[in-house]
Amino acid sequence: MKNMQEDLRFCAYVLYLFSFVGHTVPMQVDVTIDPECRKARGAGSSAAGRYDLARGRVDDGWGILPEEAQIRTEVRMEDARSVITYNKSPDLPFDRSINPYRGCEHGCVYCFARPTHAYLGLSPGLDFETRLVARPNAAEVLRKELGAARYRVKTIALGTNTDPYQPVERDLRIARACLEVLAEFNHPVGIVTKGAMVERDLDILAPMAAKGLVRVGVSLTTLDADLSRRMEPRAPAPARRLAAIRRLTDAGVPVRVMTSPVVPGLTDHELEALLAAGADAGADAASWIMLRLPREVSPLWQEWLAEHAPGRAGKVMARLREMHGGRDYDPRWGHRMRGEGLYAEMIAQRFKAACKRLGLREKSAPLRCDLFARPPQAGDQLALF
Repeated sequence: MKNMQEDLRFCAYVLYLFSFVGHTVPMQVDVTIDPECRKARGAGSSAAGRYDLARGRVDDGWGILPEEAQIRTEVRMEDARSVITYNKSPDLPFDRSINPYRGCEHGCVYCFARPTHAYLGLSPGLDFETRLVARPNAAEVLRKELGAARYRVKTIALGTNTDPYQPVERDLRIARACLEVLAEFNHPVGIVTKGAMVERDLDILAPMAAKGLVRVGVSLTTLDADLSRRMEPRAPAPARRLAAIRRLTDAGVPVRVMTSPVVPGLTDHELEALLAAGADAGADAASWIMLRLPREVSPLWQEWLAEHAPGRAGKVMARLREMHGGRDYDPRWGHRMRGEGLYAEMIAQRFKAACKRLGLREKSAPLRCDLFARPPQAGDQLALF
């Protein structure tokens, strides 16, 4: 009987612990970070992801050590077992993508990919931009996947979730290694980036472009350098991105200027100017996406508004909720990228009119898939003729 009572008490204790799953642990944890500690960072806090019980630093009476004051970027290496991710989303113009990195040091506070860090047990806030995961064997795995007999070629998107040309790429060169493999196979690729570092790989991109195998999309959110620095703290300045567009197009690489995201009440008035600047730099196509606030992104964004644009916070959120049926975000396919209603329609009409006036295409010609060929591998049987 005594053992049974002890077992029951133990089970009750376990159930008590599990009752906290999905809720906040009942302790005072400060998840906001002192501005001095997060200079050049986008998020203002390290709030827990939806799979964590709690996150944050607790003051134990000793204060913060000097070496802990500035939050530094950490990079963990991960051996990838596969690198091509497939999707069936009707909202996307591609069905496969490669992301060499998890997390992004550019720190764009509005980034829709932030919630993916919660799957790693990390915060979609500051962890997303300071605790990165790199996949150094990505090119090796990609070569195997493209070389498989069952593989069927379609355009691969590079950098759809996190930027392939974020600062860590300068030393790790994983995105470049993947491009080298794609070039070997004559495989079409569409690149999405804010990073001016894409210029570094023109020796690969220009020959691919001459074959109709590559297109680059450069995201341009605002022409206001001060606003960009606060919203996208470690991304290149707007003028630098425009210079990158010019260098790419001068080298024969087609570029799409991506006015994404359009932030209602904050950057929407710049739409025509952004498109004109992209066209002047040589872009031949354009696209736009409305600001998206999935899961943990909404509180992070509202926290940013309260600190950096308090006078516009009410208008920004009111416009977004107006487009999403009263919610901060509606994830439905066919709706999540643009929203609906009079305001969303007005932005769409302004975009279309500006593109027509500037000669920017909304849909680009498809990249070539007919050149795809598996290069000879060690151990292959030699051809007789």
